Amino acid sequence: MFNQPHIWTYEITTFFYAIGFMILVAYTLLHRGHVSIDLFYRRLSLRKQAIVTVVTYLVFFFPFVLILTKVGIELATASWVTKEVTTTARLPIVMPAMKTIIPIAAMLLLLQGMSEFVRNLFFLVKGRDL
Repeated sequence: MFNQPHIWTYEITTFFYAIGFMILVAYTLLHRGHVSIDLFYRRLSLRKQAIVTVVTYLVFFFPFVLILTKVGIELATASWVTKEVTTTARLPIVMPAMKTIIPIAAMLLLLQGMSEFVRNLFFLVKGRDL
Protein backbone atom coordinates (compact mmCIF):
# COMPACT_ATOMS: atom_id res chain seq x y z
CA MET A 1 0.00 0.00 0.00
CA PHE A 2 2.66 2.58 0.98
CA ASN A 3 5.45 1.10 -1.12
CA GLN A 4 3.69 1.63 -4.45
CA PRO A 5 2.26 5.14 -4.74
CA HIS A 6 -0.02 6.08 -7.59
CA ILE A 7 1.56 7.84 -10.53
CA TRP A 8 -0.42 11.02 -9.79
CA THR A 9 1.19 11.42 -6.35
CA TYR A 10 4.44 12.59 -7.94
CA GLU A 11 2.56 15.12 -10.02
CA ILE A 12 0.57 16.46 -7.07
CA THR A 13 3.70 16.63 -4.90
CA THR A 14 5.42 18.70 -7.58
CA PHE A 15 2.41 21.02 -7.72
CA PHE A 16 2.50 21.54 -3.96
CA TYR A 17 6.21 22.37 -4.08
CA ALA A 18 5.57 24.82 -6.91
CA ILE A 19 2.77 26.50 -4.97
CA GLY A 20 5.06 26.87 -1.97
CA PHE A 21 7.84 28.40 -4.02
CA MET A 22 5.52 30.80 -5.81
CA ILE A 23 3.70 32.01 -2.73
CA LEU A 24 6.91 32.45 -0.74
CA VAL A 25 8.65 34.62 -3.34
CA ALA A 26 7.18 37.85 -1.88
CA TYR A 27 8.03 36.73 1.67
CA THR A 28 11.60 36.07 0.55
CA LEU A 29 11.81 39.57 -0.93
CA LEU A 30 10.56 41.01 2.36
CA HIS A 31 13.45 39.34 4.21
CA ARG A 32 16.00 40.08 1.45
CA GLY A 33 16.56 36.41 0.75
CA HIS A 34 16.89 36.64 -3.03
CA VAL A 35 20.23 36.40 -4.75
CA SER A 36 21.94 39.74 -5.26
CA ILE A 37 25.38 40.99 -6.21
CA ASP A 38 26.48 42.28 -2.82
CA LEU A 39 30.12 42.45 -3.85
CA PHE A 40 29.56 45.85 -5.50
CA TYR A 41 26.33 46.90 -3.81
CA ARG A 42 27.65 46.81 -0.23
CA ARG A 43 30.58 49.08 -1.13
CA LEU A 44 28.20 51.87 -2.17
CA SER A 45 26.89 54.52 0.20
CA LEU A 46 23.30 54.10 1.44
CA ARG A 47 22.13 56.81 -0.95
CA LYS A 48 23.78 55.12 -3.95
CA GLN A 49 22.33 51.77 -2.86
CA ALA A 50 18.88 53.35 -2.85
CA ILE A 51 19.48 54.82 -6.33
CA VAL A 52 20.58 51.43 -7.68
CA THR A 53 17.56 49.76 -6.10
CA VAL A 54 15.08 52.32 -7.48
CA VAL A 55 16.57 52.12 -10.98
CA THR A 56 16.72 48.31 -11.06
CA TYR A 57 13.16 48.07 -9.80
CA LEU A 58 11.97 50.41 -12.56
CA VAL A 59 13.99 48.75 -15.32
CA PHE A 60 13.86 45.07 -14.36
CA PHE A 61 11.56 44.23 -11.46
CA PHE A 62 8.31 46.01 -12.35
CA PRO A 63 8.29 45.06 -16.06
CA PHE A 64 9.03 41.42 -15.19
CA VAL A 65 6.36 41.20 -12.50
CA LEU A 66 3.75 42.96 -14.65
CA ILE A 67 4.43 40.60 -17.55
CA LEU A 68 4.33 37.62 -15.16
CA THR A 69 0.98 38.81 -13.83
CA LYS A 70 -0.48 39.33 -17.32
CA VAL A 71 0.73 35.96 -18.62
CA GLY A 72 -0.35 34.25 -15.40
CA ILE A 73 -3.87 35.64 -15.72
CA GLU A 74 -4.03 34.50 -19.34
CA LEU A 75 -2.80 31.00 -18.43
CA ALA A 76 -5.21 30.69 -15.51
CA THR A 77 -8.16 31.94 -17.55
CA ALA A 78 -7.42 29.55 -20.41
CA SER A 79 -7.01 26.67 -17.97
CA TRP A 80 -10.37 27.35 -16.31
CA VAL A 81 -12.17 27.88 -19.64
CA THR A 82 -10.83 24.67 -21.20
CA LYS A 83 -11.26 22.71 -17.95
CA GLU A 84 -7.65 21.56 -18.18
CA VAL A 85 -6.83 18.34 -16.33
CA THR A 86 -3.58 16.80 -15.13
CA THR A 87 -1.67 14.59 -17.54
CA THR A 88 -1.44 11.45 -15.43
CA ALA A 89 -4.65 11.02 -13.47
CA ARG A 90 -6.83 13.49 -15.35
CA LEU A 91 -7.68 15.18 -12.07
CA PRO A 92 -10.11 18.08 -12.50
CA ILE A 93 -9.52 21.53 -10.97
CA VAL A 94 -5.87 20.80 -10.10
CA MET A 95 -4.37 22.48 -13.18
CA PRO A 96 -6.64 25.54 -13.16
CA ALA A 97 -6.07 26.03 -9.44
CA MET A 98 -2.33 25.59 -9.90
CA LYS A 99 -2.22 28.13 -12.71
CA THR A 100 -4.31 30.57 -10.69
CA ILE A 101 -1.52 30.65 -8.12
CA ILE A 102 0.81 32.23 -10.72
CA PRO A 103 -0.94 35.63 -10.96
CA ILE A 104 -1.70 35.59 -7.22
CA ALA A 105 1.97 35.07 -6.41
CA ALA A 106 2.95 37.73 -8.96
CA MET A 107 0.55 40.23 -7.39
CA LEU A 108 1.92 39.49 -3.91
CA LEU A 109 5.43 39.98 -5.28
CA LEU A 110 4.32 43.24 -6.90
CA LEU A 111 2.92 44.51 -3.60
CA GLN A 112 6.11 43.67 -1.75
CA GLY A 113 8.20 45.17 -4.53
CA MET A 114 6.18 48.38 -4.39
CA SER A 115 6.85 48.52 -0.66
CA GLU A 116 10.60 48.15 -1.22
CA PHE A 117 10.52 50.70 -4.04
CA VAL A 118 8.62 53.30 -1.97
CA ARG A 119 10.92 52.71 1.00
CA ASN A 120 14.00 53.40 -1.14
CA LEU A 121 12.39 56.35 -2.91
CA PHE A 122 11.46 57.85 0.45
CA PHE A 123 15.07 57.45 1.58
CA LEU A 124 16.27 59.26 -1.54
CA VAL A 125 13.86 62.16 -1.08
CA LYS A 126 13.91 62.57 2.72
CA GLY A 127 17.33 61.13 3.55
CA ARG A 128 15.96 58.81 6.23
CA ASP A 129 14.20 55.46 6.48
CA LEU A 130 10.47 55.07 6.80
